[in-house]
Amino acid sequence: MTENPSLLEKSAQDGCTAGRTDGFLNIDDYGALGDGRSVALSGVDGSIDWWCVPNMDSMPLFDRLLEPEEGGHFTIVPRDAFTVSRRYRPGSNVLETDFQTASGRARMTESINSGHAGRLPWAELARRIEGLEGSVAFDVVMQVGRRGGTVSPYISGIGGRQVFHAGRVLGLFLCTEGVAARISDEGVTAELRVFAGQRETVAIVAGEDEPLVVPSMQEIDERIDVSDRAWRTWSQGVRYNGEDRDAFVRSALVLKLLLYSPSGAIAAAATTSLPEGIGGEKNYDYRYAWVRDAGYTINAFLAGGAEAEAKAAFSWLVAQLKRHGSRVCYRLDGGLVDNIEELAYSGYRQSRPVVVGNLATEQQQHGVYGDILETASQFVSRGNILDSATAELLSHLADECADVWRTPDSGIWELPETQHYTMSKISCWQALTRAAELADGGQLPTTCRDRWQREAGRIKDWVEQNCWSEQKRAFVMYPGSDKLDASLALAVRFGFDGHDKLDATMEAIDRELGRGPYHYRYSGVEAEEGFFVACSFWMVEAWVALGHLDKARSRLRLLTDELKRDAGLFAEMVDPDTKKFLGNLPQGLSHLAHVMALTSIEEAFRCKPD
Repeated sequence: MTENPSLLEKSAQDGCTAGRTDGFLNIDDYGALGDGRSVALSGVDGSIDWWCVPNMDSMPLFDRLLEPEEGGHFTIVPRDAFTVSRRYRPGSNVLETDFQTASGRARMTESINSGHAGRLPWAELARRIEGLEGSVAFDVVMQVGRRGGTVSPYISGIGGRQVFHAGRVLGLFLCTEGVAARISDEGVTAELRVFAGQRETVAIVAGEDEPLVVPSMQEIDERIDVSDRAWRTWSQGVRYNGEDRDAFVRSALVLKLLLYSPSGAIAAAATTSLPEGIGGEKNYDYRYAWVRDAGYTINAFLAGGAEAEAKAAFSWLVAQLKRHGSRVCYRLDGGLVDNIEELAYSGYRQSRPVVVGNLATEQQQHGVYGDILETASQFVSRGNILDSATAELLSHLADECADVWRTPDSGIWELPETQHYTMSKISCWQALTRAAELADGGQLPTTCRDRWQREAGRIKDWVEQNCWSEQKRAFVMYPGSDKLDASLALAVRFGFDGHDKLDATMEAIDRELGRGPYHYRYSGVEAEEGFFVACSFWMVEAWVALGHLDKARSRLRLLTDELKRDAGLFAEMVDPDTKKFLGNLPQGLSHLAHVMALTSIEEAFRCKPD
């Protein structure tokens, strides 16, 4: 379909809060919709530029996020000049956007719908347009993506309906009577006008290699509010009594979006190949479940009282460990991640490559041992119980950790150069310490308990002897290096011994890797990528644990003020020059680090003597 340039350029020319440059919105300018199976990114200018159907890790139906000229999108935009304000409904992942024109004001409410009994067995994306004042005319464009030239979408007549096809995906564009739509192989164009008190609804229902349900427009429209009530019911059960509950709940809702409900897996992010530096090559597919991210997210769910989600994710993680052994990451359906395949997209702001798959799947990362055992420890700390099969699995992993900790690995940052990374050694200490504690609590067999404790002591001594730099007054990234690593903030969370040295290390990280409220991941990376959001939240949490509560609160306020966007989403990174988001969106690691930072401050205040 040939895009109407006037529709796409209008927001940039006529005063919308954010416009397109070379066909792209800023990553900051997207909100996320989801149903526990797929996630769509909706731009501030009314365009859905990313939606993988039927699953988060499927190929995209809409892909203009990575291909501005010919990419698929679903745009609803006022015909005249407009300005925009938007927000999520409170406690919900239903998104509202208000468009103001000279002739009136209208609201678009968007949802990937669920039903009364939970997630629907098909994909249903609904967009309701309501007139609030005067009248507003809208133009609608729905163009199916070509997946980097690998499919050629077309329309076929089936059962009196015009069905669109993209590879094995089939779907319908549905609308209420007031929407005048024209459908062809190229897609859909339509017009509508709403007056105050009037509403129209447009929707897409889709599936892959499955019979397609054709709901009525009344059912689809009603399910927007059904979905909203379901999100609100869930978020009302989130436990947090700190001073910024709304922000805590928003991050919890984002993590809920990334929980893949068919299996219980937790996706690291909802997108692929959004760059960590514009024009750079650090473009990765994050639509998989990392053991590290899954473990941290389970802890965040537990912190918020979301036991059902935590149990589902923990059970999924244990099942994959039994099935495949310790790996860095897995597919959302539990399979092994494929090696990368490059796709023929031009990329976000010409940042290539665009890929599916991830090379991290073949790496050795010792951190997975600490992540798994820490997750088990947090799970049982809430009064839960490990079954005998899981206990046996965790015991074997602890034995494995005790054997391999002296070998180099790729580290938490998945680097191509293997080293004896300090954080990896501390993660092994964490794993063996938690294993011994679980054995003491009757959750693991005690056969190797003493060995685990002795090996943990050896690791601590090794780190003290090899990784501390008197010159830097810090633990360095690996022995013999003068580089610093911001992930060492996690050593404080893990309870690694040595308050004074950890305190000094945090000061050094602030001094060398910090820029205002933000931090780079490690020394020397600033030429290749932006600030890593999670690191700065980890630093807040570390300062709390080290007893610097006022400093932590001040840092958190400054950081969240800098990160604040209308939709409340966090990406992986922030550009040091423009302060715009970089990397995949929404990024689970950023949001779960936010949850844990808020939790640590709230718990510290609760325990603080009057």
